[in-house]
Amino acid sequence: MSRIENHILLAGLALITVVLLPARVGRAESSQQPSQAGKAKGAPAAAPKLEPKAMAVLQAMGQRLAAAHTLTFTALSTEESPSRHGPPLAYTTLSDVTLQRPDKLRVITAADGPASEFYYDGKTMMAFAPAENLVAVADAPPTINAALKAAYESAAIYFPFTDVLVADPYKDLADELRLAFSIGQSHVVGGTTTDMVAIATDRVFAQVWIGADDKLPRLVRAVYLDDPARLRHEIEFSAWKLDGPVSADAFGSSRATGATRIEFARPDPSPPVAVGKARKGKTQ
Repeated sequence: MSRIENHILLAGLALITVVLLPARVGRAESSQQPSQAGKAKGAPAAAPKLEPKAMAVLQAMGQRLAAAHTLTFTALSTEESPSRHGPPLAYTTLSDVTLQRPDKLRVITAADGPASEFYYDGKTMMAFAPAENLVAVADAPPTINAALKAAYESAAIYFPFTDVLVADPYKDLADELRLAFSIGQSHVVGGTTTDMVAIATDRVFAQVWIGADDKLPRLVRAVYLDDPARLRHEIEFSAWKLDGPVSADAFGSSRATGATRIEFARPDPSPPVAVGKARKGKTQ
């Protein structure tokens, strides 16, 4: 398998390396924001402004997700990207997700680009490109949290809905919050009544719509504070099913197992080989 084919497959399998809920973003990378200039000069950090009503809504959502043994949902993600004409273009990803705590995950994704499938069964993780019939397989840690981290670090595979998959969604979100306030209710998002909450870390500002009755996330819109273009990132959740039956063979694929194997690695381009080294021992 050529290096170019490796790069094409893994670039598709990486999906959208954007996190729409901000807890993961703060941990994934660090950069000083303009608003943090005072901190560098020794000024005291501003105290978080966390409205109790908003935090209660977020906590109820986190507890509902964490308590479910199985989760299935559909996630429609939209990411804006700059265009040469000025206004941004939007790229979408549609994922059907099946989760079984504590150690099983399946993500089947169609996108504005290569389709991909990801399987994790508690022992191995497998990234499959069905159109190319290529698969990357690697040993995996025994928990979903650790497997998600390993998939990102080893192959740049990341899902924009990661924060609803982790073992404790509320803790992962709350640990990074600097701002949270209630906006009110919507009666049009997700076909139900939702509580609207605005949240922010040092890097991201987001608005979240959460079911008033079922406590499940329905929509998230986010902007990165260090992005001068203020590009928007959105994820819409639908078809939620909690604690439903899941087939024992849901977290693997016979087709993927039989595909051509390639290395489970990041799609980062390799540095060019120096001409002198490439031709070492050869005469002109």
